[in-house]
Amino acid sequence: MPTGSNVLREASSVTASLSMNSPEQYMEVALAEARLAAERGEVPIGAVLVGSGGEIIARDGNRTIELCDPGAHAEMLVLRQAGRLRGNYRLPDTTLYVTLEPCVMCAGALVHARVSRLVYGAVDPKAGGVVSLFQVGQDTRLNHLLAVEGGLLAAESGTLLKDFFRERRTGAGEGKR
Repeated sequence: MPTGSNVLREASSVTASLSMNSPEQYMEVALAEARLAAERGEVPIGAVLVGSGGEIIARDGNRTIELCDPGAHAEMLVLRQAGRLRGNYRLPDTTLYVTLEPCVMCAGALVHARVSRLVYGAVDPKAGGVVSLFQVGQDTRLNHLLAVEGGLLAAESGTLLKDFFRERRTGAGEGKR
């Protein structure tokens, strides 16, 4: 099981091998982060925050179990990393790529951080905070609106989640929390 710097190194190699210029490529990096999360026993969700120049600012996967933190969703971790790197909690002119439609908590954080655009893979009919259950980020009562695009590499994102939970149900995930 990769941990610490090994995890970052493995995810970094994905970025190094791609010439970043398309949404699909950024989502592939998010999927790589999701796979690393699954290897750690976490729900396989990955996120990547990209600047207006196409540079990857931050990326991570879920770490709620590892950090014993219900707020350690991939999106939240990426926003925290980017805020520290930029020295500001506001992250305008950025795009977040995430493998699953964000929950209400993460969608709210995207609004507060002033992220400009959200691109997600699979919809989350049980907890989706952007289109499925709620429309956080597109509610005009809030002080910031998100441009939202869904369905990018949705089949890959959905399959990763389905396979993870199928393995958990069949006992292949025994010994993992």
